[in-house]
Amino acid sequence: MTMDGLTATITGEASDGLRRQHARLSVIDSDMHPTVRTVGEIKPFLPARWWRYLQSYGQRPKHGFAEGDPYPKAAPRAARRDAWGPKGAQPGSDLDFIREHYLNAYNIESSIMAPLQPTGQSDRNLDFAAAMSSAVNDWQRAKWTEPEPRFKASIVIPYEDPPAALLEIERCAQDPAFAQILMLARTFEPLGARKYWPIFAKAAEVGLPIGVHVFGYSGFPVTGAGWPSYYVEEMTGHAGACQAGVVSLAMQGVFERIPGLKMIMIEGGFGWLPSLLWRLDKHWNDHRDEVPHVTRPPSQTIKHHFWVSTQPMEEPERSRHLLDLISWIGFDRLLLATDYPHWDFDDPAFALPRSLPLDRRQAIASGNARKVYRL
Repeated sequence: MTMDGLTATITGEASDGLRRQHARLSVIDSDMHPTVRTVGEIKPFLPARWWRYLQSYGQRPKHGFAEGDPYPKAAPRAARRDAWGPKGAQPGSDLDFIREHYLNAYNIESSIMAPLQPTGQSDRNLDFAAAMSSAVNDWQRAKWTEPEPRFKASIVIPYEDPPAALLEIERCAQDPAFAQILMLARTFEPLGARKYWPIFAKAAEVGLPIGVHVFGYSGFPVTGAGWPSYYVEEMTGHAGACQAGVVSLAMQGVFERIPGLKMIMIEGGFGWLPSLLWRLDKHWNDHRDEVPHVTRPPSQTIKHHFWVSTQPMEEPERSRHLLDLISWIGFDRLLLATDYPHWDFDDPAFALPRSLPLDRRQAIASGNARKVYRL
């Protein structure tokens, strides 16, 4: 055997051993993306009028491109190469395949689904957005949560039309198949705008957290100076979009007005959170007379009302710095996320710092999520 072969064997054995060690962790995944084999899967749940509309006009999201998608992908369907199902089934679309490839393989106790396409959430035709959101919620139940209880659905809402969003929350909230309400980070207005307050109040009333996933069609670029040239800029910009949302929610006094609100930032990382809150506390202290409705330091409010997903995990040169970040945010504020079936999937066996004690690894892997979601 060559030295390279021996090294590969040793590395493989070590990886297998580590996987077996971590496989004992029961995982609640806060970010899994189901999709349709074809858009025809939505047809049984969509009124005939809106099915004809979808076939004739398609979705019309609000973005700055005349044609094409503002979110180019580094891999087909943004997916792991091995996530394509039998007979070329779209990644995230074949339930039997996903049971073995994902649920069983990674010891998934519960998986919180976040449908991204198609949903109609950011469509400029608000009536169509409401119809599509409702159809996607019914599709989640019929295809995923009824045959496989380990899956938990998100209530997809047309958040740019708050009255319609409230109706959809009321329709779905008492169904235990739904674990959260889903919004996207790049809304038409800043996330804390009064327009969205009725949605936040309803979420607190029904006892469900709001998951805010990155992406979204705001009609504005992710930068303050125009559309970026490269995919890597767009991806890095997600952290900035999350920061803008956190600042807006805090400075608008949303949590003072709705103390029962729980928010989860999904797939935006978390390394930016401490420095943002330090800066925000400083400016709030200097300008408290401008925002008298914000009654305590923003860092205290955010740390009480927010959770963050682990994916994508920041990787500083010194692992100790990562532990310092998590410690400041709070070990009880992190929820494990894999982002399955996307190409930047995080394997639960390797995603968490190895130096964490077992009880803290288990808390991040499932314990924290069990408290936040209605599980």
